[in-house]
Amino acid sequence: MSFISAGFLITIALGAVVYYLVPKKYQWIVLLVMSFAFYATYGVKYIGYIIFTIISSYIFAVKMEVCEDRAKRRRLLIACLCCNFGILVGMKYINFFIGNINALSSLFGGGRLPLFNIVMPLGISFYTFQTMSYVIDVYQKKYAAQKNIFKLALFTAFLPQLLQGPIGRYDRLAPQFFGGQEFKLINLEFGAQRMAWGLAKKLVLADRAYVAANYVFSNLQNYSGAYIVFALLMFSIYVYCDFAGGMDLVIGAAQIFGITLDENFRQPYFSKSLGEFWRRWHISLGAWMKDYVFYPFSISKKMLKFSKFAKKRFGKTTGRVLPICLANILIFFIVGVWHGASWKYIIYGFYNGIIIAVSSLLKPVFAAAARKCHINTSSAGWKAVSILRTFIIVNIGWLFDACQTASLAFKAFGRIFINFRLDVLWDGSLLNLGLNLRDYKVLAVAVLILFITSVMKERGIKLREFVAERPVVVRWALYIILVFVTAPFGYVGSTTEFVYAQF
Repeated sequence: MSFISAGFLITIALGAVVYYLVPKKYQWIVLLVMSFAFYATYGVKYIGYIIFTIISSYIFAVKMEVCEDRAKRRRLLIACLCCNFGILVGMKYINFFIGNINALSSLFGGGRLPLFNIVMPLGISFYTFQTMSYVIDVYQKKYAAQKNIFKLALFTAFLPQLLQGPIGRYDRLAPQFFGGQEFKLINLEFGAQRMAWGLAKKLVLADRAYVAANYVFSNLQNYSGAYIVFALLMFSIYVYCDFAGGMDLVIGAAQIFGITLDENFRQPYFSKSLGEFWRRWHISLGAWMKDYVFYPFSISKKMLKFSKFAKKRFGKTTGRVLPICLANILIFFIVGVWHGASWKYIIYGFYNGIIIAVSSLLKPVFAAAARKCHINTSSAGWKAVSILRTFIIVNIGWLFDACQTASLAFKAFGRIFINFRLDVLWDGSLLNLGLNLRDYKVLAVAVLILFITSVMKERGIKLREFVAERPVVVRWALYIILVFVTAPFGYVGSTTEFVYAQF
């Protein structure tokens, strides 16, 4: 059952009614039953994997809490991480490994290993990362282990965030899950409003932009120059509105139950550097990587020794930055692998990690050059240039996501500079990319509305509070318009599943 189906909306509505009717101490049970019932609609066979994650995390966390031997606690942690990340790696990457082994074997005339017919459990990356954060926090004695396995099950499988995040933390969610929630009309109003906004992003923008982007990237040999740039811009709209729209649905659905999930986006396309972009995009994944990979790696004994060596060899500034650069490259390698079992994602990870690392190393050089050229880096003009530069860098990276293989991504980049004719933008050629003139008009208006609301948020205006302060007639008129405009202006072709739900 998809998040954009009537079944999901009905599940949330009926679940909320039951949730607020039962006593507070039983509300979490309603959420648990609802979550597993919904997950089962994707196939009962998937439930075994998530149950294994729950049981193993429960057992290892409880054992670690009562264990006083630090070495044994560490072994328990490693065993739990290996069990769960092992399943994730095995399910997601075994055929990738076999494919590369077969490719090497064929060079020497060897045989081929058979591939496995594996159906990925939905949301496995999200619930694995989320539950492992709980296990690591228990190991670090940040809080006590949960003694009720069913409560841990709810943390792992909470319906709204189950399939595509955000990646939550136990200490922030547990009090909300198990403390009970009073019915508040504002939660229902804001939650429904956020869900409607998410549906609009998905159905009006993402699904429509995907058609034009996919049309070009699926037939690269037939297109050049301006077509590919246009398709890349369409893909940029698609990937943002698909993921951000999904997060709006998730966060809005959770708010209906009085649960506040972490935000996952903060106007990423207004970023002035690639590092800032990743601090604004998929915030919960970045926070996970920072807490459980970046800091442990960058302050490890080997990295501290390397930092001392680098300071002596290259100077204090470079010696201090180098371990951070290596940590960033490691993180983005993991992020690339997390995105999928393909060389294109690994290259995509290194692309981002290396640019961020080099930018950090050359920051003093850039600052000196700006001073020498008398550039006011705090001026509005320079900020605009920085945002445009970052947007271009990000979109070049999107090529690895948009194309089926890494080699096609490189070919697409090369073809951007071949036969670049701007007249295709107005001679009617774009009408041959699966969209008609009405679709482009709807896209243009919707992107303008999204841009205006993003600017308002960037300036600190809280949109839901802003709307709530309007007169009741104006407020509900806006709600009605949002709901009833989404249906007629939603893309009438095939609707795609949320891209991150496949992770």
